[in-house]
Formats: sequence, structure tokens, C-alpha cells
Amino acid sequence: MNNTNSIGKVPLQWSLEKLSFLTLIYCLLIAGHTSAVETYPARPIRLIVPFPPGGGADTLARTIGKKLGDSWGQSVVIDNRPGGATNIAAELAVNSLPDGYTLLESVLSHAVNVSLYSKLNYDLEKHLSPVIFLATIPNILVVHPSVPVKSTRELIEYGRTYPNVLNYASTGNGSPQHLGMELFKHFTQSQFTQITYKGATPAHTDLVSGQVQVMFANMLSSLPLIRANRLRALAISSSKRSPLVKEIPTVMEIGVPNFETGSWFGISVPAKTPTSIVNKLNTEMNLILKEKTLLDKMNAEGAELMGGNVERYQQFIHQEIKKWSIVVHTANIRLD
Repeated sequence: MNNTNSIGKVPLQWSLEKLSFLTLIYCLLIAGHTSAVETYPARPIRLIVPFPPGGGADTLARTIGKKLGDSWGQSVVIDNRPGGATNIAAELAVNSLPDGYTLLESVLSHAVNVSLYSKLNYDLEKHLSPVIFLATIPNILVVHPSVPVKSTRELIEYGRTYPNVLNYASTGNGSPQHLGMELFKHFTQSQFTQITYKGATPAHTDLVSGQVQVMFANMLSSLPLIRANRLRALAISSSKRSPLVKEIPTVMEIGVPNFETGSWFGISVPAKTPTSIVNKLNTEMNLILKEKTLLDKMNAEGAELMGGNVERYQQFIHQEIKKWSIVVHTANIRLD
């Protein structure tokens, strides 16, 4: 009997053959995808850093990247993409393939930008997937030694008596340095003028030379300058004193209630990156963060290593977005 049954006008036998062919193609694609995931990483990984080389964020990224590369036998290439209040780096990551070969060092500014900008080209929580919470670093309120103040109270008084005479350095609008000083100004009614830089290294260069005089500086990069007496430390921005610099009081201690700021760092990837790859990255980085040599190195420079599962970092980012939304609106800070 001639098999003339058809779907529409197509012979049934031909339809079945086509279906089998499509099924084969689908299975090959799935097998290829599974194989790619199982062999990950098979080539170098790019880690996008939203700041120039030399600062605290860059130092942490290079340290983690080097150890990850050593563990997996694949190099981790640091791609510094400063500017745009960290949005340039975020957009580059968002528009990259979700294959595990592009990582983003996500930072505080990414959470703050959600409120600072009325419109972004990406949604932080929808277009990026968290991998791991790396570290937190408090900021230290520092001044150039030529500034005639020896304490935070004296700086407040100076900023009230001589409004906007002193310039403060920040690593861009919406950065921890910018927000920290704007909060400080808001609570103390003192006035300083912001000078923005594309990263911590050029900011510190001008701060040490006296081109700018004040900064809520990242502890990781400012501590060596403080110890060398090239900067004068007045206060630390954390909720309690750091065991590393017990002699430096907190801002809250001198009468500014609920003042707590700082920097934090993590790793994110483009959304839709396979869960198995995200989990593999999380597992390996958790092992790295527990290495004693890394713990000692980071603690000696003021950083507190965090770690934990993906959900911990996801919840933290969500909380930071809510927290800084309140701060931004209270201080009436807008960038567009």
C-alpha cells in the first residue's frame, strides 16, 4: 500500500524523516552545549573591572583572577573599563555572551546607579546574574597634611567657616567616595567641592600632591599612604573601629549618627549564563577566599573577605539597591 497519508500536502514518510532530522540536530546542539559546560573553562576568561589599573578594585580583581587562573589552568584577563560611573563596564558585560567567559566585578556604584539615573540601558537585577560576594572595604576620611585640621570635628568646623574652599576627590558621581562625602556634608552642614576622577589612582595622586585636599578614600589603597604620613587619617566610615587601625575613630563616634559607608565587591555574569557554570565559579571562588595567604593579604590591607552562595550575594545586592535608594532621595542626588 502506497504511504500517501500526508500532513497538509506533504507525504507522511517525508514528514517523519524531516522530524527525525530536526530531532537529531536538536540533540546534537544539546550535546554540544552540555559538552561545553562540562569542559568549562576551555579558553581564557575576561574579568571586566569598572575602574582603571592600580586602585583597590583592580588589586582585588587581579588577585582573585590570578588565583582562579592558576586553579583552572586558564588565564583570567583583566579588562579595565572605567568611566560612566561604572555603567560602561556593566553595559559591556550585559551585552556579552552568557557563556561564562565574561565576568564583571560588580561594585557598590552599580547598586546606587539604579536610583541615581532615571534611565539605564540595563536592569541590574534582570540582566546580570550574581556569582559571589567577594569583599567589603571601609573608607577612611583623609586630608592632605597641609590642611590645618587634626580631627573630624575640626574638619566639620572648617567646612562650615570656609564653605567650598576645600576640594574633595571622588572616583566619579555615584561612587562610594562621592556618596560618603555627600552624606557627610548633609549630616554636618559643612561644604566641600567635588572633583571627580576616573579611578582611585589618579585621585590619590592629586590628593597626595595637594591638588585636592579631602577624600573618603578606599582603605585598601589609602592605608599605605597614611602609614607613610603622606595623608592624615581622621575617621573610618565603618560602624565599628577596624582592628587594623584601632587608633582611627569611626565617624559615628564624633557625633554623626548612623553614618556607615564603604566599598564592596563581587562577581556577576551576563544573565542566562548556565547555572552549572555559575555554580562552578562560585565553588572555586569560595575555595580561593578561604586561602590563608589571601586572607592575610586582604586583611592586612583592610578588606574583609565574604564568600557564600549565590543567593547570599543576590539578596545583598537587592538590599543595597533599597538602602541607597533612600539615601539618594534623601540627599537629593541625581545624575540626569
